[in-house]
Amino acid sequence: MRTGSLIVIFGLLFGCTNNQESKLPDPLEAGWNNEAVCEVLEDNEQVRVLQCTFPPGVGHQRHYHAAHFGYTVTGSAFRIKDTTGIREVNVPTGYSFYNEKIEWHEVLNIGADTAVFLIMEPK
Repeated sequence: MRTGSLIVIFGLLFGCTNNQESKLPDPLEAGWNNEAVCEVLEDNEQVRVLQCTFPPGVGHQRHYHAAHFGYTVTGSAFRIKDTTGIREVNVPTGYSFYNEKIEWHEVLNIGADTAVFLIMEPK
C-alpha cells in the first residue's frame, strides 16, 4: 500500500475536525463496555504514552484526541464512526501517523486479529 493511501486511511480512522474536549473522554478515560482499552506506559513532563489494545469485537467508545503521534504495533480491520459517517478500513501493522487533534471518533475492531496501538501525546 502506498504511503499516501495510508495517510488517507488514518486520516479517516483518526480524522481531524473541531475538538469537543470538554464533553468527551480522552483516549485513556474512554473504554469499551466499562473496561479500559488503553494503559499508560509513560507519563512525564514532556509526553504521555498509551498502549491501546483491541481484541476482535472490542472497540473504543466515542472520545477525542489532543495532538498525538501513533504507531500500529499490530493491525486489524476497523469500523470507524465520526463526523464523516461510518466506514471500514484495514489498518496495517507497522503504520505510523500524526494528528493535530481529533474532535471525536469511535472505533470497533471487526477483524480477526488483536490490534495494538501506541499513542504518544506531547505536553
